[in-house]
Amino acid sequence: MADWKKLAKAAILSDGHIDKKEVALIRQELLGDGKLDRSELEFLLDLRKSATSVVRDFNTLVFTALKPVILADGSIDAKEAAWLRKFVFADGKVDEDEKAFISDLKASAKSTSPEFEELVKQVLGS
Repeated sequence: MADWKKLAKAAILSDGHIDKKEVALIRQELLGDGKLDRSELEFLLDLRKSATSVVRDFNTLVFTALKPVILADGSIDAKEAAWLRKFVFADGKVDEDEKAFISDLKASAKSTSPEFEELVKQVLGS
């Protein structure tokens, strides 16, 4: 039996880029039931990491899916900050969408760890 993730990833990334049409398809299939399970979230993150480029809509989809996971308990602890650091700096640079995501997390969190605050300073330069 074929692995749906491998097949979908190969089809979506056949040209290395995730475009708006592919984002609409991903949104329809993965979020059609109104929720995203861990396997589906990991698939999104793998797509983002593997793509050579993505449209802004894809980043929005990923960040929208990721936010409730990071803020499940209302706070951002050291472990989550370490994961976010790895996620944001995966390609060696921080883009505007990632800056906006970190800023949104900071504004939405009830409490944050010193490690997250350090990440905020590095990402936002404040």
